[in-house]
Amino acid sequence: MTRRTVRIAMNGVTGRMGYRQHLVRSILALREQGGLDLGNGETLWPEPVLVGRREHALRALAERHGLTEWSTDLDAVLADDTVDVYFDAQVTSARVDALTKAIDAGKHVYTEKPTAADLAGALELARRAEAKGIKHGVVQDKLFLPGLLKLKRLIDGGFFGEILSVRGEFGYWVFEGDWQDAQRPSWNYRAEDGGGIVVDMFPHWEYVLHELFGRVTSVTAQVATHVPQRWDEQGKPYAATADDAAYGIFRLEGGAIAQINSSWTVRVNRDELVEFQVDGTHGSAVAGLRGCRVQHRSATPKPVWNPDIPATESFRDQWQEVPDNAEFDNGFKAQWELFLRHVALDEPYHWDLLAGARGVQLAELGLRSAAEGRRLDVPEVSL
Repeated sequence: MTRRTVRIAMNGVTGRMGYRQHLVRSILALREQGGLDLGNGETLWPEPVLVGRREHALRALAERHGLTEWSTDLDAVLADDTVDVYFDAQVTSARVDALTKAIDAGKHVYTEKPTAADLAGALELARRAEAKGIKHGVVQDKLFLPGLLKLKRLIDGGFFGEILSVRGEFGYWVFEGDWQDAQRPSWNYRAEDGGGIVVDMFPHWEYVLHELFGRVTSVTAQVATHVPQRWDEQGKPYAATADDAAYGIFRLEGGAIAQINSSWTVRVNRDELVEFQVDGTHGSAVAGLRGCRVQHRSATPKPVWNPDIPATESFRDQWQEVPDNAEFDNGFKAQWELFLRHVALDEPYHWDLLAGARGVQLAELGLRSAAEGRRLDVPEVSL
């Protein structure tokens, strides 16, 4: 077995998502398993080069995990010919500039989303990457969740018949930060810093809907800032200028309607933090992060509306759990493996910067729909 090294500049891994999901549970997990098996007796060995602005945080991270390479000088790292891939998990406002530098330096790029603050910027990144001839990918992790993989299995097997509607509920209560620490960084609630639940979550909903049910052709949205004041990491109050809840209706190619509520100001009364109910002519399913339950038309009860008597049956008990039938790896790691195989072996990969631009477009149109109070068509994006 021969070992081939791929050096990955990882920018933003001192943040919660970049550290937990991308560094520890993806790249370091690949190293723990001996690398990525490419077949034909070859293994790909990922070698991370940590990049960021805080020297002490990078040093501590490297020491904790036995890593030797880190730098606060992004330009120097990108000028290093031995670095093959640039990964970005920074705050959105810093992403375009860093990705542009990496593309211009000839590095393959893999990035969190949103890829840019607006569609024009996202498309420019995609065009620049194509012109440079580098490989590029965007994290679309929800597609690799066990619950949605089971849902995809049902769709591919024709379980639903004609899909009529999709209803999604996402969110949880994010503490304001005064009497309990907030679970999310304060910049998420400042529009001037790129915060807001629409720019955070609508890119997710775009690729989930696009990949599973069909392209989004129109959007109607309402947004709100339900909690107008929060407290930052230093305990200081600040004005929350970004939306913390969004209520969207999406028409899909083929005629199905999707309704998705996204909120950081909702208390959870469901089995998982995100759930999608899909209703079709032949059956229905409810999928979460890990679980998926179904009810086929042949086993659908016959409810009768009668508000004068209490319900005598548990509606949840009338659904059947979809079995795993497979082992599910961490979704971020699974997509990292596909992207690295794309880099190393030129295997097909379509979650690219153009796909990322579609997510930016939907967020942009969602905010505009809310501001203008009307439904907006979603044109197809292309280079």
